[in-house]
Amino acid sequence: MADAGTIRQSDAGTMTRADLADIVHREIGLSRAESANIVERILHHMCAALAHGENVKISGFGSFILRDKGERIGRNPKTGVEVPIAPRRVLTFRASQIMRERIAKGG
Repeated sequence: MADAGTIRQSDAGTMTRADLADIVHREIGLSRAESANIVERILHHMCAALAHGENVKISGFGSFILRDKGERIGRNPKTGVEVPIAPRRVLTFRASQIMRERIAKGG
């Protein structure tokens, strides 16, 4: 993981794909195009695994976990009318203990 001092913060405080590619470029020394390609390939493989129903675990970072939710009855909060909510698959993220400790310390 890159040192907190090397991460370029955007105005909105959000790290983007371009930011990740820039960090790979500076830390590893690959060209900008190669760095962007590596970031895209990693994200592609993660998305493909999730699309095939596999969970993704990155040691020291966290886990992307798929959950299947069954059909249930919900209620329209405005009208109070009960409506069925279709079964669906949701994606959750659980940060690792290491990540939680780093966040709690502020870096």
